[in-house]
Amino acid sequence: MAEHEPQQGEQDLEKKIEETRQRFKNELLQDSTDKYDSRDVEKLQQDDALVEAYLTWRMYVVDDALKMIDDSLLWRKEFGINDVSESTIPRWMFETGAVYLHGYDKEGNKLFWFKVKLHIKDAKSVVDKKKYVAFWLERYAKKEPGMPLTVVFDMTDSGLSNIDMDFVKYVINCFKVFYPKFLSKMIIVEMPWIMNAAWKIVKSWLGPEAIAKLKFASKAEVQTFIGPEYLPPHLGGTDPFKYTYPPLPDDDFQTPLCENGPIISEDDMESKEGEMESRDTLESSFNSEIVAKPKKVNFLEDSLRSEDGERDTNMRVKRVRNPQTTFKGLLLDVSPAEELSFGSGEDERKCLIILSNVTKNQVAFKVRTTAPEKYRVKPSSSSCEPGASVDIVVSLHGGSQASPQDRFLIMAAEMENAGSQELAQFWKEVSKNKVMEHRLHCHVQDSVKPAANSRRDSLVETSTSGQQELSTALMRVMVCNSRLEQKMNSCLWVQKVLTGLVLVLLVLNLQCLYLLGTAQRPC
Repeated sequence: MAEHEPQQGEQDLEKKIEETRQRFKNELLQDSTDKYDSRDVEKLQQDDALVEAYLTWRMYVVDDALKMIDDSLLWRKEFGINDVSESTIPRWMFETGAVYLHGYDKEGNKLFWFKVKLHIKDAKSVVDKKKYVAFWLERYAKKEPGMPLTVVFDMTDSGLSNIDMDFVKYVINCFKVFYPKFLSKMIIVEMPWIMNAAWKIVKSWLGPEAIAKLKFASKAEVQTFIGPEYLPPHLGGTDPFKYTYPPLPDDDFQTPLCENGPIISEDDMESKEGEMESRDTLESSFNSEIVAKPKKVNFLEDSLRSEDGERDTNMRVKRVRNPQTTFKGLLLDVSPAEELSFGSGEDERKCLIILSNVTKNQVAFKVRTTAPEKYRVKPSSSSCEPGASVDIVVSLHGGSQASPQDRFLIMAAEMENAGSQELAQFWKEVSKNKVMEHRLHCHVQDSVKPAANSRRDSLVETSTSGQQELSTALMRVMVCNSRLEQKMNSCLWVQKVLTGLVLVLLVLNLQCLYLLGTAQRPC
């Protein structure tokens, strides 16, 4: 009976989604087709996850979800959200650094920072500021679909002149209405006591579904939610990050180290043309060898020439756990679809990423990570032939431990002239709108010992503990025996002293009796 409950729940959800779409079409689209942006309507009709997010945020009440959808789509058209870009926002807003994405909380959620002291209330720029916030939210929603955000209001050194209640209400509405299921938590850091009344009003705007997500924290308490590595020094952290523009600071991905050591970055390649020529020659010959290989391409095996080396490589790949899920992309299928699982065991310190080319052309790819000092990736940059697949081994380096905050970015682009293009030059020239991006986050799991090993370990531990108990008991007996001997020796010594004293007293008594007897005799 229990097995049918999840299926029943899925069927009910599908019915709710279909009902929501049908009523949206009949009740909200019937009056005018120009009411909303056609791109938003199309996405609502095709994206089940989006409709589910509205339903979940409104406790699966279709009427409430429809009201939220209506408000959200009207706002998106009013502000032209689908057309908001970096070029449509005044440059000075980016340069102030009042709002930006950077770092992760302890649950692995991206941090959305608001530096309150840098905000000045100005009626002339209020629309641009609202678009600026929407720009960051829309940018993140496209890069990390379905992943929540943690909003941090850093109120250090702020005052009443920095508080714009209308702007704060707009930010709250973004998460309450416009971006459902987007808010992980909202942290208010170092709030001055004079603003208590203002934030009581803010709490009334949040509503019951978001009120539990509001957290107030002092400088000492904020590390409960955010690790010191992503906190600035003025909040007790160690993050050396300093906001600058350009470029936008929300992309923390860097080129990882390959398995045999550091690789030359793209920037260094420009200053090392001589080295690049020889390296490009090697890459082109290496890629030509790959073309002649079977459909399944394994770069670990290609890097070793001898049979012993190939056997060793095969063993290494076998020890890496195979992914179970797959993301279907336009250029590449990526397995696993969402996360790399690491553990503390030796076999749990490596993960396998499988890229499968689903196009008719060669596809270049590269892997980047937010923690390049922790991981070794092989290969971190190469290409994949049409219909072929590539195994990428991601391993923890040295004693490094995986963290939920760690992310991996897989970038791929179709190579039209594969024979004449080198990877380094290709990535410099390729247009950003032709690059497919897919992100993976890390999951840290607890290691579980096999049952047989557990029994064996328990037997060993039992025998060892038994021996330790016996030796401890024996030591206690020996100590007690030693103490008894000491006490007996002390008693014997006291006994001898007392015997001596008794003898002395006896002699004195006899002497006294003798003296008394002689004194009583007549002269």
